[in-house]
Amino acid sequence: MTSGPDHSPHRVAVLALDGLLPFELGIPHRIFGRPKDAAGRHLYEVVTCSVRPPGPVETDADFAVHVAHGPEALERADTVIVPASYELGPLYEEGRLTGELSAALARIRPGTRLASICTGVYVLAAAGFLDGRPATTHWADADRFQRMFPKVEVDADVLFVDDGDVLTSAGVAAGIDLCLHMVRRDHGTAVANDVARRTVVPPHRDGGQAQYIDRPVPDPQLATTTAARAWALGRLHEPIQLRDMAEQEAMSVRTFTRRFREETGISPGQWLTQQRVERARHLLESTDLSVDQVARDAGFGTAQSMRQHLQQALGVTPTAYRRTFRARAGA
Repeated sequence: MTSGPDHSPHRVAVLALDGLLPFELGIPHRIFGRPKDAAGRHLYEVVTCSVRPPGPVETDADFAVHVAHGPEALERADTVIVPASYELGPLYEEGRLTGELSAALARIRPGTRLASICTGVYVLAAAGFLDGRPATTHWADADRFQRMFPKVEVDADVLFVDDGDVLTSAGVAAGIDLCLHMVRRDHGTAVANDVARRTVVPPHRDGGQAQYIDRPVPDPQLATTTAARAWALGRLHEPIQLRDMAEQEAMSVRTFTRRFREETGISPGQWLTQQRVERARHLLESTDLSVDQVARDAGFGTAQSMRQHLQQALGVTPTAYRRTFRARAGA
């Protein structure tokens, strides 16, 4: 999704509902408000709208926010994002839309990309956008959400789900991961990584990473796997064995594997594959290296191996990925 020949930005509408969480409301503005093209033009236009005419919208804090746009903003949107709200009323209690919300959602054009953060997924589900499709929400709310919307294929273990034109995320920080993912999907890793650096957040946490980690903040008295990850990142082009990583922390393979999963939510093997896919994406976007050389530099060894991993992770071949993002960079 790129700016057209007239350089008109991709329009993102953020739907603010009463009881919204201010932090999550601000995520789309922070992430989509940053990217620019080579000429310094914004790649996205972000507006906040309400289901009512312009005016105040209550938050879950001790203040309201003034929203300058009514539901008509949804008619022009290329992407609509619904952040979490704690006052969804009959939507949360009974799984049905209010007349006001239903009328607002009816303004969305067919083909518009839809996304939700945390309990914003209730809005998409009640409107029927998620019937027969995979989705996620905050892990603490997933069972209730599944009971209320049995047609939705709920995955409570992941940070976000990308189902093409409908994307859903878990709570709070996972909304940042989702928005960065959409920027990365639209404009490539270089643009997304620049936004992440400016926002001071990790540039990439895969959607399949676990939401809930048993020990999310490692005990400072215990050894962590940070040094091993840094060591591996400097050697992605080389074969890396699990025992090699464990040796960096002076741990047994079994202890290292357990500690790694506790700290990252995924296995060392899954993490290495993610990092190599990201390295390959960066090289395909930013260099003229052959596909074979990219495969070697990213640590996949062969072009066939890299092709299989990119196809699985991104749904495209290396050549198609390079063509897409080189064309967008040129535009």
